[in-house]
Amino acid sequence: MRNFVVTVDGKSFEVSVEEVGAPSVAPAPVVSPAASAPAPAPAPKANSKGEKVVAPFPGLIKNLLVAEGATVKKDQPILILEAMKMDNDISAPCDGVVSFRVAKGANVESDAVLAVIG
Repeated sequence: MRNFVVTVDGKSFEVSVEEVGAPSVAPAPVVSPAASAPAPAPAPKANSKGEKVVAPFPGLIKNLLVAEGATVKKDQPILILEAMKMDNDISAPCDGVVSFRVAKGANVESDAVLAVIG
């Protein structure tokens, strides 16, 4: 519960606001060491010669338009970044093979690395 003072038409009101609903970023699932789930595949290594694709603004990764490891051409849309209820195509800055650094549904900040084209 958080308390605020709100002024409306010159009158001040003290209000209490309760947070409801899920947080904007889901917490990571807890996995016990005894779980028999297979080990996750290692993330592909960043190509040191690759070109980074960064988020121009904060938003939600709405969709990945190409598969991991796909060959893409310069200016080809590779993912959709939703910001302020608008879908924005994020395109490859060069020709190469895409290696994503984000997943569908992830929230990202400005300048976050979304993918590497190598």
